[in-house]
Amino acid sequence: MGYNILNSNEFADRLLKWYPENCRDLPWRETNDPYIIWLSEIILQQTRVAQGLPYFNTFLRQFPDVHRLAHAPISQIMRCWQGLGYYSRARNLHTCAQQIVSDWNGKFPDSYKDLLSLKGVGPYTAAAIASFAFGEQVAVVDGNVYRVLARYFGLKLDVSTHQGKKAFEALANQLIPASNPGMYNQAIMEFGALQCVPRSPDCPSCPLIGTCHAYATDEVAQLPVKSKKVKVKKRYFTYFHIRCKGYTVIRERGEGDIWQGLVDFPLDESNTPGQMDWEIGEQFTKINEFLPKSVEVFDTSYKHVLSHQMIFATFVQINLSDTDSEYLKEWADRRGYRLANTNELEALGKPILIAKYLIDCE
Repeated sequence: MGYNILNSNEFADRLLKWYPENCRDLPWRETNDPYIIWLSEIILQQTRVAQGLPYFNTFLRQFPDVHRLAHAPISQIMRCWQGLGYYSRARNLHTCAQQIVSDWNGKFPDSYKDLLSLKGVGPYTAAAIASFAFGEQVAVVDGNVYRVLARYFGLKLDVSTHQGKKAFEALANQLIPASNPGMYNQAIMEFGALQCVPRSPDCPSCPLIGTCHAYATDEVAQLPVKSKKVKVKKRYFTYFHIRCKGYTVIRERGEGDIWQGLVDFPLDESNTPGQMDWEIGEQFTKINEFLPKSVEVFDTSYKHVLSHQMIFATFVQINLSDTDSEYLKEWADRRGYRLANTNELEALGKPILIAKYLIDCE
């Protein structure tokens, strides 16, 4: 495979020495409570620590144990998650909490194998909980771990392939010491986050420099190998912010698209850039039944980048006469929309671009 397993003991020993001297002070590292560890791991998936930490604190404050989380309404959870992205994580978080309460009597399974049975808990999260909370000798493998192992051992298999992932998992589980698997897992992830970073790592200060394959062969920038590129789809939204007598027309986003379970406004979508001719679009044609009191195109346009999509949004503000309120409610009901007052709209989970727009238009 290209790596020198003879360096494995030295590799683990140096990481375990490096970690306590360099690790960040993070609240989930001060406990072996599986609930707190699970919560932090779900929040930090595909999220930087600086971004995820305030969400972690909010969730722990509002839902201090798995029972509180399981019995909370999903709307409250989605509102707490607002802006963090990858909203399926929030829905899975809620389902998993309910599963733990109903199937496991409110106690987390204490083995890697059983943890995998939980909704939204994959191999990485299961390994993290099993090793951090229960001391099980099972390796975590995330992007940081791929990078450290690929560079140090010279492993050149593509990390985006099934074969590559299996090889990295096998190596990671060969390396993890039985004596302190939790600290070792923390150490290798932290090492990848702080020292062996993706671009321009500070190799001269690295404690592994003397036995690192990538440094010796000048391949640091080439490892790990990852051939697949994410194709980003561009979408163009025109939102209609319809207001009447202190209420706003909203809709809940359903399955089969982004932002499931969040609320936004009626919209028209186009496949081409540039502002849509919204006056002849489907939504405004329906809205025009009311002879709006005022119609205004909001000056600011919004760009929102997701992992596989890029959203460009403009907003049209439509104010109706107070006398239209009853008819508007019937109109909204027929189309699967509903009315929300200011307080309810604030309390509901919304895509971050809707939240930004509402702040800007105040």
